Amino acid sequence: MPSDLVIVYHRQPYEEVEVDGRIELRENKSPNGIVPTLKSFFGSVEHGAWIAWKQANDPSSPDFEQVIDITDDYGSYSVSRLPLSPKQVREFYHVTSKEAFWPILHGFRERYNYDPVDWPNFREVNWRFAEAAAAEAAENAVVWVHDYNLWLVAGYLRKLRPDVRIAFFHHTPFPSADMFNVLPWRKEIVESLVQCDVVGFHIPRYAANFVSVARSLLDVDVIRREQVGNDMIFEGTALTERSLPTLLRCEGREVAVSVAPVGVDVDYIAQCASDPDTLRRAGSIRTDLGESRLILSVGRTDYTKGGVEQLDSFERVLENNRDLHGKVRLMHVSVTANRNMSVYAQIQNDIEAAAGRINGRFGTLEWQPVALITRPIPFTDLIAYYLAADIAWITPLADGMNLVAKEFVATRNDGDGVLVLSEFAGAAVEMGSAVIANPFSYRSMDEAIVTALGMPEKERRQRMEILRRAVARRDIKAWGAQLKDEFKALRGYAERNITNAA
Repeated sequence: MPSDLVIVYHRQPYEEVEVDGRIELRENKSPNGIVPTLKSFFGSVEHGAWIAWKQANDPSSPDFEQVIDITDDYGSYSVSRLPLSPKQVREFYHVTSKEAFWPILHGFRERYNYDPVDWPNFREVNWRFAEAAAAEAAENAVVWVHDYNLWLVAGYLRKLRPDVRIAFFHHTPFPSADMFNVLPWRKEIVESLVQCDVVGFHIPRYAANFVSVARSLLDVDVIRREQVGNDMIFEGTALTERSLPTLLRCEGREVAVSVAPVGVDVDYIAQCASDPDTLRRAGSIRTDLGESRLILSVGRTDYTKGGVEQLDSFERVLENNRDLHGKVRLMHVSVTANRNMSVYAQIQNDIEAAAGRINGRFGTLEWQPVALITRPIPFTDLIAYYLAADIAWITPLADGMNLVAKEFVATRNDGDGVLVLSEFAGAAVEMGSAVIANPFSYRSMDEAIVTALGMPEKERRQRMEILRRAVARRDIKAWGAQLKDEFKALRGYAERNITNAA
């Protein structure tokens, strides 16, 4: 059945669980993952489709069920699973996406690894996604492509189906031209993206960087520029932009540029934070802490997250503030991202070494300053830790958004707690009332956590009230609503582009 909305995303829209030798499809349990929100868009169309990849030992096997039909609370839709061999997955995802694109997107030129990239394989995988989307899309359908793994899909799809309306959303940072243009495939990537009718980003800076990159490589005119709203301008944060190009013309096509910061499910988090079992768990944590203050840090094991730099800062703070000994604890959650990649293994080793060194230098039988957790924590348990913590210390070196910061704020129904946030997290442009830190500065990092520890209750509550309003204003529902409005406007861009092409 042709689909009015086709979502192209590398992940499948469910979890596969083996039960008694059979695979069951279950709802994704992540409360703040975007998958449930993306599926909610299917409720507004007669039929939708989702395109994803699935690893298959033998992609050519006739037993592989490539297209399945789903009916759930979100509506009726089909899922096209593209079978990729383990080698294709490694080349497409682990090598090209993570070793070449990921460091450039986050500004780590020194970690960029061009040599092992199999670019023909990346092209082939993107072509297969485009073919699947073209096959599923009804006439004039909206095809919504997600993230840098699928940069080439839009260009291929435009050739296959010039009638469809193409939207793209970028979930990571987008770097400046000086950084992005390190990629030897830069022009091919941008030529694909300008075939979209709208390209979306989390914050104005990433959108402005995209326009700068496009203008460095192609003949692009900015035909509309708008002022950024005051609620996304905070003095002293590195990622603030004051105006934004919102409509481009390139080779006779109009391309809209969108900014839509993703949020968290505020209602769900508030419900979890009010649950009696969660409150009892939080109370038990506080009792175990005694008079110690709890600093909580949560993230993946990734060099972009600044885990080692944060632990080094904590070590300096303990070294220079002996009055804090025995009175503060850091719970550092660093969940291993991918054990198959050596770069992440090294970061994990460095984090473990730093935590061990701190505990060895300062710990006593009664007090261990760092609790290092490397396993995933169930979300309801994490909510209890958010409630029990005095401070959330979130200081990535670079981050597209950072939902942990928003989760912490959404949890704090009590109106207390301090958020220390990196100015290089996308969330900082909305959350300037946090204690803002520069993770590249020893002084800034150390002073931020000391300031948070000494902050009077009145100031804590004033800051938290502002933060909670900001998080509620742009929750996950608002993100979805904004994008639905943009899809309605897509028809105008698409019709003009089709007319111009004719």
